[in-house]
Amino acid sequence: MPAPAPGSFPGQGPTPGRGAGGNPANRFDRLAVTPEDDGWDPGEAPPPLRTETRIERPRSAITRNSSPDVPFDRSVNPYRGCEHGCIYCFARPSHAWLGLSPGLDFESRLIARPEAPRVLAEELSRRGYRPATLAIGTNTDPYQPIERSYRVMRGLLEVLRDFRHPVAVVTKGALIERDLDLLAELAELDLVRVGISVTTLDRDLSRRLEPRAPAPERRLQTIKRLAAAGVPVRVMVAPVIPALTDPELEAILARARAAGAEAASWIMLRLPREVGPLFSDWLARHCPDRAGRVLARLREMHGGEIYSPDWGRRMRGEGPYAEIVAQRFRLTVARLGLATAQPELSTALFRVPPRAGDQLSLF
Repeated sequence: MPAPAPGSFPGQGPTPGRGAGGNPANRFDRLAVTPEDDGWDPGEAPPPLRTETRIERPRSAITRNSSPDVPFDRSVNPYRGCEHGCIYCFARPSHAWLGLSPGLDFESRLIARPEAPRVLAEELSRRGYRPATLAIGTNTDPYQPIERSYRVMRGLLEVLRDFRHPVAVVTKGALIERDLDLLAELAELDLVRVGISVTTLDRDLSRRLEPRAPAPERRLQTIKRLAAAGVPVRVMVAPVIPALTDPELEAILARARAAGAEAASWIMLRLPREVGPLFSDWLARHCPDRAGRVLARLREMHGGEIYSPDWGRRMRGEGPYAEIVAQRFRLTVARLGLATAQPELSTALFRVPPRAGDQLSLF
């Protein structure tokens, strides 16, 4: 897949504080927008793109999956789209299902689900429900900036605490520290674990890759505060970007271990569907000297393509380079005493809490 010219996507174009270089066409749309020069362009930089948030009233909160590549079968998404704007985000294509672009729309036209906690409580209360670890943050970040206003994630944690239900949280957002009280309460009952994603320690590179996510040092501080509160923390070196962030693998693991992480994992860069052209465009604009090497490494691992969706291989890739990265990870976690898997969370404490008006048990 050839890299498009910088800023070649139709729509907004390169925008300050955003990851994508424009709005590629939605693959479900029959019509596409093509910009035309009308001769009036003053040559000025485009204005900041403001974030818009719409409300969705979900009919269900729990999403089921049967992927063999992930260790959970259910998840909850508080939001659709993500303002962090990570250019490599594999969830970008999901915005096409909403009639929006996986480009700038994904990071600026967001969907909040404020009724998700109520709907989740209803689903957990059903007679046939059987508890298992619920994953949050596996698609878009539950602690992205709009959580400060909508507080959907805090509401979900309150429900899970009341039901004594196990939950695994993935984020790169420092806002998780606001909920240390709930997380510590869940941790005391062996009901929570948290994964913090760290892609690079280079502040400048992080700002370009993940324009509205906390800086790397801030994420390490979050690991430290979670660990100090007794919350089990895993550092996720994700994604590993060949020829760009992969030299930092050992340093990221060491810094996270020093901050209090007890476990670690890694995922190779994944570029499904529209993410491939978006990331190629980003490389051409921000790292033109490395773009060829990055894409060549990806093709080495995916049979000549920059991405292969095959189960069991999409998260790691194949071939000598992929094996070298995997071996480096194995040796480093062994040296640092980091676990590669965390203990299973408890399901034994699950209960449906009494509601107002319920008859109390005599025993």
